[in-house]
Amino acid sequence: MKQEEFMNHNKEHRYCVIMCGGVGTRFWPFSRTDKPKQFLDFFGTGRSLLQLTYDRILPLTDPSRILLVTNRAYYDIIREQLPDVPPENILLEPVRRNTAPCVCWAAHHIYAIDPLASIVTLPSDHLILRESEFHQVIARGLEFVEGGDRLLTIGLKPNSPHTGYGYIQRGKPTDVENILKVKSFTEKPNVEMAKVFLSTGEFFWNSGMFMWRADSILKAFAKYDPETATVFDAGEKDYPTPEEMNFIDKAFPNAPSISIDYAIMEKADNVYVETADLGWSDLGTWNALYESSPKNSDRNVTQNCKVLASDCEGTLFAADADKIIVAAGLKDYIVADRGNALLIYPLADEQKIRQVVNDVTARFGEEYV
Repeated sequence: MKQEEFMNHNKEHRYCVIMCGGVGTRFWPFSRTDKPKQFLDFFGTGRSLLQLTYDRILPLTDPSRILLVTNRAYYDIIREQLPDVPPENILLEPVRRNTAPCVCWAAHHIYAIDPLASIVTLPSDHLILRESEFHQVIARGLEFVEGGDRLLTIGLKPNSPHTGYGYIQRGKPTDVENILKVKSFTEKPNVEMAKVFLSTGEFFWNSGMFMWRADSILKAFAKYDPETATVFDAGEKDYPTPEEMNFIDKAFPNAPSISIDYAIMEKADNVYVETADLGWSDLGTWNALYESSPKNSDRNVTQNCKVLASDCEGTLFAADADKIIVAAGLKDYIVADRGNALLIYPLADEQKIRQVVNDVTARFGEEYV
């Protein structure tokens, strides 16, 4: 594709892919297999995390150019929560295979519709308080990737040595404000390394939000992740025709389960980071929800329930709306009750909840997760 064609971009060639197929294990027991966290209203706004993500990107494109990649089990929930999204824009994965296959399929689908497409790829479970800044960052980033063969991620300035996020080390600046070459990626460092990163001022949290042209990311797959590329290249004649889902049902299970970070971003030499302050939180864990929520004088957080707490500090209480929680003597704990499961667990150990869910499944069965 000729470079000047991309330089004459407008809003009609800008697409958004929202990844919304995850189970959200670390938010168990609120996030369950039948209704994961992205479909829940955590803040009492009347909008789920997915709906808030959709609302946030809508000023930058049209519903006809917003695609959702999700597990087949969630089609009805998405149709209910986002009725303005055309049904053909909901790409249904037959199995879960992490983010690289999700991105590769969506890029093929979009490229077949519009070879001039540029794409912003978003997770469905982020909290962003500064939405006007978000719109500026996305618009600037899309213009940047439309001007060349570039892969762009958004980096957030860290405010703590968090070990649950990946880190991006900034490199040389470009001639575009707040966009720099990436020097290195580090996946979820230990706390000592995270403290070093924080002290240097050179590192940013990897937000998991990406921008690229459709042709650029497909070229990157061919070069850096040929195993995934081969799976989806085989369906080129089927995008976007009635045969596409037949192909995907057969081919998708053969794709490797690998993240877009490992598959592409940590290997490619044309990766850039746009630094931003968005009032951002990745609502991937109970601790992230705790940090993002208003607290009372004892630093306790109450989510959608009534609480009678005595001598409790720094504790998050969450339950079904008609539930009353009575507790005493808890400090820095999670108390989360939904359906047939109750979690009482130290906030400091929240990273172990994924293993807890595996243990519950193994011992008591899938009906509890």
